[in-house]
Amino acid sequence: MSPRSPARPRRYLAGLVASAHTGGVDRRELAAFLRSRRERITPGEVGLPAGRRRRTPGLRREEVAQLAFISTEYYTRLEQARARRPSREVLAGLARALRLPDAERDHLHHLAGTPPGPPTGPRVDVRQSILDLLHRLPQAAATVVSATHEVIAWNDLAAALMEDFSTLSRRDRNLVRRAFLGPHPQGRRLYGVSDADEFAHTAAHQLRATAARYPDDPEVTGLVDELLSGSEEFARLWASHDVSAGPSLRKTFQHPLVGPVTVNCDVLDITDRDQRVVIYTADPGSPSEEALRLLSVIGTQRMDVPG
Repeated sequence: MSPRSPARPRRYLAGLVASAHTGGVDRRELAAFLRSRRERITPGEVGLPAGRRRRTPGLRREEVAQLAFISTEYYTRLEQARARRPSREVLAGLARALRLPDAERDHLHHLAGTPPGPPTGPRVDVRQSILDLLHRLPQAAATVVSATHEVIAWNDLAAALMEDFSTLSRRDRNLVRRAFLGPHPQGRRLYGVSDADEFAHTAAHQLRATAARYPDDPEVTGLVDELLSGSEEFARLWASHDVSAGPSLRKTFQHPLVGPVTVNCDVLDITDRDQRVVIYTADPGSPSEEALRLLSVIGTQRMDVPG
């Protein structure tokens, strides 16, 4: 060991202390953290196709940049420890794109020398206990939706009843977008559900409240702008300034394989994450219960009819 070796740890620790004391950016640690979080996420988790020639573990840099609403060049500089201090908005976008839990989001802010604040956009990471709950409901179709009505988790029966969400991009998993902008094949709006129009109205009202909670989030504002320009119906509802509507507690899905499936609809709020668990159950002994049981066997293997 050379005589200079013992000094390296001391200089490194001193640098960390100085960085923490002055509130500066620890660029190397920030770069390593971003790279490690990027490499652990699979494309399917964020609604991206894996592709056959993917060599990068996890997501590509340009994919993270796209999800975070920043340029690929700037994100590359962040991972190369060459970028200037990222803003709160950039950090919020990165935390959302990389699906960081609370502790890791706070750590990202501290590495960037910026104290963490409240989330600027809707959460899309689901607690493991909620994921476990979904899969412990084999006789119920259950989903988790974000504050923008994006389906962010589901169980097998929900995929069989509605569609295989794992094959869709995040964009196409947004129910309010699908309700107003389609596709609506064979006139079936939103999986042919009986209260599709009522759901669309409720979703528009709830989205206005969401936009008020997250006024600086580019995904929320982008979704609203897209709906305003693409749907006269949505624009009319948006102009009413209503922010609430009564829930539908019972509805019927027109399923292309098993026919009508009438279910009770119960919604559980996850208030700390601004998310909702939606649970569909059929009355015991009803034909719809038999239909759900059949769907649990069929699964998504023959679900080739888009909703």
